[in-house]
Amino acid sequence: MSETRLNAKLTKVDKAAILLLSLGETDAAQVLRHMGPKEVQRVGVAMAQMRNVHREQVEQVMSEFVEVVGDQTSLGVGADGYIRKMLTQALGEDKANNLIDRILLGGNTSGLDSLKWMEPRAVADVIRYEHPQIQAIVVAYLDPDQAAEVLSHFDHKVRLDIVLRVSSLNTVQPSALKELNLILEKQFAGNANSTRTTMGGVKRAADIMNYLDSSVEGALMDAIRDVDEDLSGQIEDLMFVFDNLADVDDRGIQALLREVSSDVLVLALKGSDEGIREKIFRNMSKRAAELLRDDLEARGPVRVSEVEGAQKEILTIARRMAESGEIVLGGKGGEEMI
Repeated sequence: MSETRLNAKLTKVDKAAILLLSLGETDAAQVLRHMGPKEVQRVGVAMAQMRNVHREQVEQVMSEFVEVVGDQTSLGVGADGYIRKMLTQALGEDKANNLIDRILLGGNTSGLDSLKWMEPRAVADVIRYEHPQIQAIVVAYLDPDQAAEVLSHFDHKVRLDIVLRVSSLNTVQPSALKELNLILEKQFAGNANSTRTTMGGVKRAADIMNYLDSSVEGALMDAIRDVDEDLSGQIEDLMFVFDNLADVDDRGIQALLREVSSDVLVLALKGSDEGIREKIFRNMSKRAAELLRDDLEARGPVRVSEVEGAQKEILTIARRMAESGEIVLGGKGGEEMI
C-alpha cells in the first residue's frame, strides 16, 4: 500500500510491519531471525510499501501488542503458552502451528528449514538421488508454491511417485527427520521419543497441484487417476482453480479486483466461462464493467499459455489474500461456513 490511511483496516501483516518498523533495525532483525522465509518476505514487502503511517495507527498496533503481552505470565513462566499465543496472533493458526512445532520440539527440522531459503532447482538437486520417501517428506514440508517448482525439475514418473507419497503422508517419525538432517549435514536436535511431526496428506498434495503449470497438472492428475481414482477425486475436490472464484462472496471479489491489473484481468477472463465473467461484472461499477466488456471484445486471439498465466497470477493473489484473512476462498478447498 503506497499510503497507510487512518481509516484503512490493518491486516495482521500490516500490524507486524508497523511493529517491526517501530522497534528499530537491531530489534526488528532479531524478530525476523525467528520467522520462516515466506513470513519474512510477506512482512518485508509490507514494510517496504508503507508510507505516511499515522501516529494513531502506530498507537493502535502498540496498544494491541501491549495488551496481548500484558495478559501473559512473567518471563520464564508458562513460556510455551506465551509462544503459542504470540505466534498465533502474529501469523494465524496454521502458520503458527507449523512454527511452534519447530520451536518447542527443539529445532528438530532445522535441516528442512534451510531448504526453504534455497532456489527450487537447488532443492531438487539436493534430493534428486535420495529415497522417494525422503523426497516426499521434503516436498510436503516446503510451502506449496516452492514445492510445485521443485516438482517441475523432475520427470513425470518421479513427480507422480512423489505426489502419491505426499498424499499418503500423515505424520513423520523423528527417525525419518533425523535421517534427512544427516543427509543435509545437520545434527538432529531432538530425541527418539519426540512427538511425531504432522505433514503431507491429500490437502497438501492439492495445494501443491494448484501451483503446477496447467499442462503438468493435467498430465499428473490423469496419472494419479490411473493409479488411484478415489485419491484423484479427493485431490480435485480440495483444489482451488480459477472458475472457483465464482464461489467467493461479493466483498471478497471486490477486494481481489482492487489488487489485479486490468490487463491481467482481461487475459484471464478470455479463457473463463460466462459464470465467472458475470460474477466479475456484477462487482464492478457500471462504467468499469462496460470498459471491461469492450476490452474483452476488442482483444484478439491470445495464447492459451498467456490466459493460464494470467489466471494463475490472480489465483496467487487470491491465495495470499486468503492467508492474510482479507478474503475467504469458497468452492473447492474452501472452508465450510456455519
